[in-house]
Amino acid sequence: MQQNYFIVVLAHSLRGKLRRIRVPLTVVYAVMALALLGCFSIFGFVSSYARMAWKVANYNALRNEVQALRTRYQNLQKVVNQTNQQMASLQLFASEVSVAYGIKQKLEGPSGISAEGRLVPTFPESLAQYSSLRNYGGATSNFSRRWHTNVQPSIWPVEGRLMGAFGERTDPFSGEGAMHTGVDISAPTGTVVRTTADGTVAFAGWSNGYGRLIIVDHGSGIETYYAHLSHFGVIEGQEVRRGDQIGAVGATGRATAPHLHYEVRQGGAPVNPYHYLARAGVVQMVKKDFPF
Repeated sequence: MQQNYFIVVLAHSLRGKLRRIRVPLTVVYAVMALALLGCFSIFGFVSSYARMAWKVANYNALRNEVQALRTRYQNLQKVVNQTNQQMASLQLFASEVSVAYGIKQKLEGPSGISAEGRLVPTFPESLAQYSSLRNYGGATSNFSRRWHTNVQPSIWPVEGRLMGAFGERTDPFSGEGAMHTGVDISAPTGTVVRTTADGTVAFAGWSNGYGRLIIVDHGSGIETYYAHLSHFGVIEGQEVRRGDQIGAVGATGRATAPHLHYEVRQGGAPVNPYHYLARAGVVQMVKKDFPF
């Protein structure tokens, strides 16, 4: 059977000789198929490279946007923290003014009664007397029991080492910036937790990320939080004295290891507990240069 083919003629420019080369159709088709396959391969490579470059560009843009949002979030957290501290100071000042005004009303009596000839002190004298009582550390009016005198947190709630500072930090679960509203004190599970001042147990139960949480109200807007406990030693409404055992260290809630999360709040806003711990005794720290 005769096979179709192409003839390629080669001519020498000097000698004038001709040479004929037979190229079968199958070879021509194979070369064309290989050329077409090569074109498709080059097109696929170029398109893949372009798609990868587009994805990388989008990823870099998203990463820059996330970084900008994270920086903005951290700045907002700082502003919120400063605002909370200012609000706590204002609320504490308002409480002091309210107490001072209450002393004035009690001493002067109703406004309709004439003050002529009365033996009660004047308002400036009342303020001076209130200041002296405040400096002396008298009991607050929020408690009826006379033994509620140690209402300022003044001892360590647990024997351990500081592992986490108060303020801005990186959340160990999300990796994002977050406000740490207290300090973390590392201690083995079951270590005794004690209340740092006289007060009344305002809450003893489960509270989301806090896990098992105890809140002690010390009056004048001051509260202390004891979180991640393994068990409770008190109930809500129970009155406690400074140094009483209220629970034990655990790792409940959002905790990576056994420790006590300790907070001090004034007027509902968290303040740095380090200042109270520093006055209570020698501060033990695991990390150096804590940003207190």
